[in-house]
Amino acid sequence: MKKRLAIIMGALCVMFVAGSYAAEPGTEADPLITKSYIESVVYPAMKFKVVDVPAGKSVICGAGTEMILRMGTCSVIGTQKGGLSDVTMGFDLANGTNVQGNHLLIVPLDDGRGVRTSTDCIFMIKGNYTIK
Repeated sequence: MKKRLAIIMGALCVMFVAGSYAAEPGTEADPLITKSYIESVVYPAMKFKVVDVPAGKSVICGAGTEMILRMGTCSVIGTQKGGLSDVTMGFDLANGTNVQGNHLLIVPLDDGRGVRTSTDCIFMIKGNYTIK
């Protein structure tokens, strides 16, 4: 019995010592992030891009994409699962609904949702999108 207890205690000690070395910050297992990485990669991904879209084109967005119509007229491209979230008004905009200017829209799923332009439009977009 004492022999088993000694083996178990020894194994626990080895696990604690190994675990403390594995979590060493700044190693390959736990790298540090530099200020230049934050400024060149993280911050640009958090900014809106100004996007010009000609009349008759569609902007298809990925999940989580945010957009604001700044100029022009467009309508929602929705799917069977719903449309776009207008977080300014707190509504779900269904397929074919006209988008109001200066409202923040969020695309909930990557399933072909977006907007179709009726006139030349200017958007502010943050996230993944394609113009078709």
